[in-house]
Amino acid sequence: MAATESQMIPLGSVAPEFELLNTVTNTKVSLQELKSDAATVILFICNHCPFVHHINSALAELANSYQALGVSFIAISSNDVENYPDDAPELMTDVAKANGYTFPYLYDEDQSVAKAYDAACTPDIYVYDENLKLAYRGRFDETRPNMGVASGKDLATALDEILATGKSASPQLPSIGCGIKWK
Repeated sequence: MAATESQMIPLGSVAPEFELLNTVTNTKVSLQELKSDAATVILFICNHCPFVHHINSALAELANSYQALGVSFIAISSNDVENYPDDAPELMTDVAKANGYTFPYLYDEDQSVAKAYDAACTPDIYVYDENLKLAYRGRFDETRPNMGVASGKDLATALDEILATGKSASPQLPSIGCGIKWK
């Protein structure tokens, strides 16, 4: 499994707008509909990546905890489904249900959203403040498949700081995962 690091785009960058298919509800939704006045987490994930499999349980738990505090979570899959059929939208619905996602799992068919965010890997994680300015980009935690149990402590720490002060003062280290499967 080849590992790719996320791009560390500049903090303060404004979240690019989008409108994508929510594979769970089969409706189009926009960033403006899904964002939060507290913080908005945007995750680029996919169905087949072992790095995403590794964090799925902890991600669902962490999302539940922080959604209760007003944080929005949005997952997006941008992989080429022609060459990676396990990432097809109809299977995304099954993955969301099987993993207990309480957040939308969106399909970026033309990969324009991944490109706009400069996403590079799965998982790739971005946290935006109440003004949709980037406050955190980086890893879920220090674990990897077959190397510890995922806790989400890096993301949780960043969210705690953002909720308290509007920014994250913690070190921000790149996420590592499977590269996005470009067309």
